[in-house]
Amino acid sequence: MLTLSKQHSINEYFDREILADTKNEYINGEIIAMTGGTPTHNRISGNLFAILHTYLRNQPYVIFITDQRLWIPELQIATYPDIMVTPEPPQLMEGRKDTIVNPVFMAEVLSDSTAEYDRTEKFAYYRTIETFQEYLLVSQHKMYLEHFYKETDRWIFNAYKEETMINLSSLQIQVPTSEIYQRIQF
Repeated sequence: MLTLSKQHSINEYFDREILADTKNEYINGEIIAMTGGTPTHNRISGNLFAILHTYLRNQPYVIFITDQRLWIPELQIATYPDIMVTPEPPQLMEGRKDTIVNPVFMAEVLSDSTAEYDRTEKFAYYRTIETFQEYLLVSQHKMYLEHFYKETDRWIFNAYKEETMINLSSLQIQVPTSEIYQRIQF
């Protein structure tokens, strides 16, 4: 990720983001350019979106993919999860029509440059969101998924290295790992 070191207000960030050709995160007053994805990254994100869209089509949820901005109010951070699910209707940041504040489920497809950030700092940021209950990290280099879900006040972790079903308890569905990796060549 490329960091532009000048401090910016949140209003400056939103003004720049409207005109930007690329997506940028806003963290501690810094605007940080997000890296582009690979075809495999995009295919996995698309597969997961399609699965969630199919499994949740008659449920009161909205599924967003890559271009939907998330605001983390407690930390004053704006970012773009690969996949985000909110209850219907989604709640928006006060004064904005383009920024979500109430995800239940989020997923990130891991890139070499962002994998450690997605697992640590970004996950810590996400955990400050009161509605957030479940996180899925998906490798694009091999069949490997890291699944975190909130149970009362603690987070539980499971790793999946083979074809199986993942119980997404926050959405009350089971997702086959084979469908997430459909048509992916390692």
